Amino acid sequence: MMNLMFRMILFPRHSSFTMRPVLRATVNGLVAGVNRLDKSFSPWDTVNKFRAYKFTFKDSIYILHILSAFFWLALMQVPPFPYKLAIPILYAIALLIPFTSQFFIPATPVFSWVLMFYSNQFLPADHRPAVHVVLLPTLESVLYGANISDILTHFTHPVLDIIAWLPYGVIHYTFPLVLAALLWLFRPPTLPVFAKAFGYQNCIGVFAQIVLPCAAPWYEIIYGLTPAAYGTPGSAGGLGRIDDLFGGDGYKRTFASSPLVFGAFPSLHAAWATLEALFITALWPQYAKWAWAYAAVLYWSTMYLSHHYLIDVVGGACLATACFYFFVPEELRNGSVNVAGDKYERYDLESRRGGVGADEFASDWTLSDEEETPIAYRSPNPAKGKGRGHRHTASIASLIRPDERAGEEGWSPVAGVGFVFPPESRR
Repeated sequence: MMNLMFRMILFPRHSSFTMRPVLRATVNGLVAGVNRLDKSFSPWDTVNKFRAYKFTFKDSIYILHILSAFFWLALMQVPPFPYKLAIPILYAIALLIPFTSQFFIPATPVFSWVLMFYSNQFLPADHRPAVHVVLLPTLESVLYGANISDILTHFTHPVLDIIAWLPYGVIHYTFPLVLAALLWLFRPPTLPVFAKAFGYQNCIGVFAQIVLPCAAPWYEIIYGLTPAAYGTPGSAGGLGRIDDLFGGDGYKRTFASSPLVFGAFPSLHAAWATLEALFITALWPQYAKWAWAYAAVLYWSTMYLSHHYLIDVVGGACLATACFYFFVPEELRNGSVNVAGDKYERYDLESRRGGVGADEFASDWTLSDEEETPIAYRSPNPAKGKGRGHRHTASIASLIRPDERAGEEGWSPVAGVGFVFPPESRR
């Protein structure tokens, strides 16, 4: 009785067809994900795997990661030596332990990007290229006929500030983590691919920002088109109005101490949103319009908040698209990571009886063992099975090859001859 009351509280009648399938699929995905994890903490397991591993030419990219890490760690001044040695030591320990290495190895491009982004601020100014202040607004006017980003900043309003702030200053930083969690739960094979595309996209973007430093629109608003120096503090731009609105200074302090002040081109905000929308479109096409709507609002917010020119947004979107098609295999781009069709199409089952199921979101490996069992091995009589049944039964006729029933008059699935009633005695 108490169990029934608990279920009624958790799953009321009006939500039984919506929340319960989604919750069940999420729990199944979580259980399957935990079961997939390598739970060993023995470094010898990693050593044995390393000895048995057959290296290919593609693995040479890790040599580049090691060289890059040495360079940026040597350049790093905060934390100073020898405290900064804790970074490679802890990373090496994480690679030796199987439980942590299964996360850290695929995320190596992401860590390389973080290290490059942070340590670039310690590059000597006399070894860095000059900052381009006029280049981006000039290209924008030439290519698009006007300074679009400047036009979008002329009219501001607190409501527009909130609309721009949510995707640019909040969702932007949390969406990759949420998407990675969804991939881990429902599309496990795509998570390492997403980490690779995301990490290398950011590495390429930060490298371009270091080699081709460009001032953002906020610099033009504050300083005009005067030459920029590397000691110039960053600005929160339109996000400063959010600080004023909520009575804080978090964004002002964060952007003032940014490691990469003149990194307007390409826009990694636009690149992140584009890559996320491309993955969602490939894996969950039914949610593509919402992903691209978010990307469109973020494109606008980057210019409205005076952080990027339109050409920066276009450059970031192109970078994400190039990385998506270069790093993501074709079968994943086409959504073939999912088993073709759902269980109703594969087994010629009846359609589901109303309600919104979780099959639209969860993959087939989040289903129960019974649902994953091929129908050829299912008991036709659930009562004589293992005590479990299923709601839908395949058409027996669909399981008979057409050539076995062709040309037979009065064919019946019960026997190879016509159906006779009452049945004749077989004695």
